[in-house]
Amino acid sequence: MRALSTLQADDIRVAVQQAERRSGLRFAVYLGPAPAGGRHYAERLHAALGDDAPRAVLVFVDPGAHALEIVTGERVRRRLTDARCRMVAMSMATAFSGGDLVGGVVYGIAALAQQAASPG
Repeated sequence: MRALSTLQADDIRVAVQQAERRSGLRFAVYLGPAPAGGRHYAERLHAALGDDAPRAVLVFVDPGAHALEIVTGERVRRRLTDARCRMVAMSMATAFSGGDLVGGVVYGIAALAQQAASPG
């Protein structure tokens, strides 16, 4: 995976900040390879958020392995169901398949925040 440009990293950082303000949740993004299975590694990264983990959303993307995982904390799951996460993940995957990694991540973060902020 090639490194992100400063502008691309800033776009993701701004998307995270806006998502956190909109939803009141903690958002984290990991872009890169997983040393072990993608889901297991994503869950470990989520747990590493410590006290924030119950109210956190982790977006994990391993472009080389074509892996995408969205991990939510226990307090988040009431607002952001697996079905909602799957819908966002499908849209992100479409952007990724078109070569737009950063756009897909930025869209996904915003969509997850919107879904989490929307009533049931």
